[in-house]
Amino acid sequence: MKRIVSVSLGSSSRDHVAEAEFLGEKFILERRGVDGDFNKAIALVKELDGQVDAFGMGGTDVWLNAGSRRYMIRSSLPIYRAAQKSPMVDGSGVKNILQRNAVRYLRDELKYPLAGKTAFIVCAVDGYGLASEFDRSGCKLVMGDLIYTVGIPMKITTVAGLDRLARMLAPIIIRLPFEMLYPTGSKQEKRDPKKDKYAYLYHNADIISGDWHYINRYMPDTLPGKVMITNTVTKDDVAMLKAAGLKMLITTTPEFSGRSFATNVIEGVLLTLLGKKPTEVAPGDYERMIERLGMKPRVEILN
Repeated sequence: MKRIVSVSLGSSSRDHVAEAEFLGEKFILERRGVDGDFNKAIALVKELDGQVDAFGMGGTDVWLNAGSRRYMIRSSLPIYRAAQKSPMVDGSGVKNILQRNAVRYLRDELKYPLAGKTAFIVCAVDGYGLASEFDRSGCKLVMGDLIYTVGIPMKITTVAGLDRLARMLAPIIIRLPFEMLYPTGSKQEKRDPKKDKYAYLYHNADIISGDWHYINRYMPDTLPGKVMITNTVTKDDVAMLKAAGLKMLITTTPEFSGRSFATNVIEGVLLTLLGKKPTEVAPGDYERMIERLGMKPRVEILN
């Protein structure tokens, strides 16, 4: 049985184990949180190295893709380099593909009219696939990258503007400790007291999208009639969204035993099925494997 383990800087309270089958191969999928402890993450990777078919890196990234450019987040490298025998992926190889597929599924399969709708992407550098596909579909864009990463209350409304921002700020941001940019450990479970200040971003949008922990940070208590596209939600998260009045939840990855895993787990699965090293994966390999598997977004009508 193949084994994929996601070592996450996130909260251990969100840990999950599931079994799945892909192309006749049985897999164990695990998510192991270390509550924001970098040293514990490195130790866990070293302990399991060679015993797993692939590692996923969760709660942080090594690579940030924005348009045609790719940026390395240096503070994540010690975790990445701790794996010497088993390959490690961070989800960046499949994230944009799965995000685009989710928007297309909403538009083409669920027949949700996107033209003219307002799509709020909490962090579009991390959700570039969402932003680009919403833009192609005729949506009005509101992107909160500056709000959610560095606390500057300024919205971005065009993909061209996002590209310019990424070129200017990414070389600086990638040198910062990741915990300054993204909630890790127990911070992932907390709603920020400034949520009322930014509630208008959610209320003015038809579609709320992007990383769940960013969404949850400033999310208001009510979301009547909204559509959400996000990633790793637990049963408790879904129950909270239902109580808030959310109309439809779409996750970019499928559900496994009650929750959706992060894109790093899915990339680990695809890499194992391809039988390649990360450096050997050619452009299009992941996309073709996703098509072969018939992998579709998870959809839940909540209200």
